Amino acid sequence: MRADGRAKWVGAARAGAILGVAFLLAGCSIRGMAVRAMGKALASSGDVFASDEDPELVGQALPFALKTIEALLAEAPRDRNLLLAACSGFTQYAYAFVEFEAFLLEVDDYRRSRELDQRALKLYLRARDYCLRGLETRHAGIANRLRLEPVPAAAELGEAEMGFIVWTGGAWGSAISLGLDQPAIAADVPAVRALLERAETIDADYGDGLVHAALISLDALPEAMGGSVAGARAHFARAVELTGGASAGPYVSLAVGVSVPAQDSVEFRRLLRQALEVDPDAVPGLRLANLIAQRQARTLLDRIEDYFIDIVPVEE
Repeated sequence: MRADGRAKWVGAARAGAILGVAFLLAGCSIRGMAVRAMGKALASSGDVFASDEDPELVGQALPFALKTIEALLAEAPRDRNLLLAACSGFTQYAYAFVEFEAFLLEVDDYRRSRELDQRALKLYLRARDYCLRGLETRHAGIANRLRLEPVPAAAELGEAEMGFIVWTGGAWGSAISLGLDQPAIAADVPAVRALLERAETIDADYGDGLVHAALISLDALPEAMGGSVAGARAHFARAVELTGGASAGPYVSLAVGVSVPAQDSVEFRRLLRQALEVDPDAVPGLRLANLIAQRQARTLLDRIEDYFIDIVPVEE
């Protein structure tokens, strides 16, 4: 081969190698872009599920969606959209389709009900850890600080992190509600309160009453754990106001969290009947949550004898 021909061949080979490397790098970049794009899409897919009228269909679809999110997180472990989608998704799945099933089975199959409660607890902790990972991307070490010095740690968080603040509090609080008999879990109540009170300070009306709805359940805890019946009622009133009474959830939360401990069967029935009067189709974004809350309300009314020593008769 002539020298100039060999030089051209070597030059072409080098150019080809460089071009190949460029394509590989571009491939990594394209894959990263695709992961981020899917992350954003999955993070916003909650609206599609929330407006669905078929809870069973959503319950069957969510596990695949959640595992897809986890597969994408393996490629992009610090993607905040994916982390928030995982946190909120596992929290909602655990509540609506695992803990709720445990509640339905409580009377007829107690052992299976307890098994499902334990599964829900693990899912809530899984959700909490995804949210804490999301917070750690901008606040290294905050998970430990929330446990040791919850109020100063929560004060580090701002408006841009409201989604993580609220869903961390929701997932963590839900785990505590199922793990009150486990000191290592129950001890984190101050962290949950600090997060939700921080959310209330930043934007009390965030998510059409989402913060207030979470605080109803938190304030329904015993006074020894920082609960306040007056606080729960105040948050209930604000949640109802913000949704225009279009959300059944707050009625159920107050009935279970406040009316039952107070043994007020009259209020219990009134609240649950108000929940059942909500039109699930009035606000499409609340449709699925309302349908689930109303199923819970019907079951609670059917089992009223299980929750009250004396049931005061009321006029129908």
